[in-house]
Parts: sequence; structure tokens; C-alpha cells
Amino acid sequence: MEFGLIIIGDEILSGKRQDKHLPKVIELLGERGLQLAWARYVGDDRERITATLRDAFASGTAVFSCGGIGATPDDHTRQCAAAALGVELALHPQARDLILERMREIAAEQGQVFEPERDDNRHRLNMGVFPVGAEIIPNPYNKIAGFSCAGPAGGSVHFVPGFPVMAWPMIAGVLDTLYAPWHGRDRQEERSVIVFGAMEAALTPLMEAIEAGHDGVKVFSLPSVDHPQHGRHIELGVKGRGDRVAPAYQALIEGLAQHGARTGPELVR
Repeated sequence: MEFGLIIIGDEILSGKRQDKHLPKVIELLGERGLQLAWARYVGDDRERITATLRDAFASGTAVFSCGGIGATPDDHTRQCAAAALGVELALHPQARDLILERMREIAAEQGQVFEPERDDNRHRLNMGVFPVGAEIIPNPYNKIAGFSCAGPAGGSVHFVPGFPVMAWPMIAGVLDTLYAPWHGRDRQEERSVIVFGAMEAALTPLMEAIEAGHDGVKVFSLPSVDHPQHGRHIELGVKGRGDRVAPAYQALIEGLAQHGARTGPELVR
């Protein structure tokens, strides 16, 4: 099972808001032995959002989409999800009931009589209008649900608000229910070493040989020119599932010794 992330909103691309979802989703997945395969940022443009969601639905991937599911003119995600799936929008019964329940609570907190036919309350029901066939995602913060839609290739897209205080518990809830059987299946180990005074080009044949000789292991190289502790160096390492990492890393260390490379601290993640 692969996981993807879509983050929607002009405010992210313009710099008005700093995205917090990407690092948090990586963290939530990592805590469950899962990892993020890809991420995309999309502005508030209906055609672009629809195209991005169409790709996501066709990918067979489990995707989280953050933002744009409100009911103001700049929120397009619900409409784009329906367009990407080729279905109509409709008021979801469970989402409707939860919205009405929340509106009653707010009226009671303010000492007012709940008036469901009032214009503003009728407008709030638009937040429960989802693509036909959608399932709700419970929102423990204020009960205004998100929704999930299945794609034709076996994956699903899970739509949550842009507000982290709402989105993150909702994403965690989806991971702990729908994807609980996958927890721990993709847990990765990473081992690396600091290499001083070497050029990536000179080490590339060694990296290629290790990947070729150790199935399921990836070799990575992270050069730095101004590290505060190590100065100019390369962090060279391998990552993969636990039992495959140790022999690949040993081959890396032996290969570096044969190259006469000067190494520093070793890192395990």
C-alpha cells in the first residue's frame, strides 16, 4: 500500500500560510510503520484540482487531500472530486445529521433557539454535500465531517479540512481504522556514514553496485557544503526493510575502505 498527499490552497503557494501538513503526515505514517510515496501542492483552480484528483483516483494509492472542502466560493475540492469521478454531488445523510447536531450545540451554547431553516444554517449544510457514494470521515473537533471516495483502481482519496487541528486527528483515525492491517509492513531502517573529501561521481559506481547486489535496498547520497559540524561532506547510506539493510551497509563500508575514503560518524534511523 502506497500513500500520497495532496495539499490544496492558494495561500500555501503564495506564501501567506506555511504548510504544516507534509511533515505531520510523514510523522503520522512513520509512527505506524508506513511512509509517504508522493506529495503534490495545488492552488485553488478547479481544472487543476480536478486533474490532480483524477490522477489520484486512478493511481491505486491511498491519498489524503487537505483543504478546500468548506462551503465558501474559494472552496472547490468537493465539486472537483465529483467531477474527477464522474458522479453527482448530494447531501450525505450522516454528514447532514452531524452538521445539524453541531448547529444545535452552538445555539444552546449561545442561549439561542435553534432555527434550522435560517439562511446561515441552511448554507452550512453545503459542507455535507459530497460526491455520491462517499463515506464520511468523523471530525472529533467540531463534528463537520470529511469524506472518502474510492477510485477505480482500488485506492481511495480521503478528504479532510485544511485546519491542522481538524485534519490531523481525522487522518490518524483513517490510518487506525481503514489501514490498520498495513501498520508496520513498510517499516524502514536507514544506516549511513559521513564521508569526508570525496566526490559523488567517484562513489557512484559503488552505490550502483550495492543496489544491484542487494534487492529491496536503496542507496542515498546527501552532500553538504556548509554543515556547522562536519563542513563539506557526503552522508552516504542505505535504506530498506530491516533484515536487508545490515549486509548492504557492510558492503558500503567495505567499498568505502577500498576507495580509501575518510569516514566519520555513523547514523542509524
